[in-house]
Amino acid sequence: MTEPALTQAEVRAIAELARLELSDDDVARYQKQLSDILAYFQKLEELDTSHIDPTSSVLPLTSVMRPDEAGPPLTVDEVVANAPDSDGEQFRVRAVLGDSG
Repeated sequence: MTEPALTQAEVRAIAELARLELSDDDVARYQKQLSDILAYFQKLEELDTSHIDPTSSVLPLTSVMRPDEAGPPLTVDEVVANAPDSDGEQFRVRAVLGDSG
C-alpha cells in the first residue's frame, strides 16, 4: 500500500476552504479518499489523448427548456388568489418606508 499523497494538514486546509469541520477520523478517511482520487488522475494523465478533439461535453447540446409561447393571461382574481394578503384587486405588503415620507 502506498503512502497517501495528501498530508493531514493539507486535508484540514481543504476542509477549511470548504468551511467543513472534520473530526480526526474524518480527516484520516478523507486523506485516503482524496489521495486515491489524485492517484487515479495521475493514472489518467498517462493516457495518450492527442488524437481526441477537445470538447466541453460528450453529450449533444439540446435545450431542455420548452418553447416560450404566449398563453391566455390570468384574470385579476386568479393573480390575487396567489397572494398571501390582498385588498380587493391589489397585493397587500408590509410597509418598507417610514411613515414620514
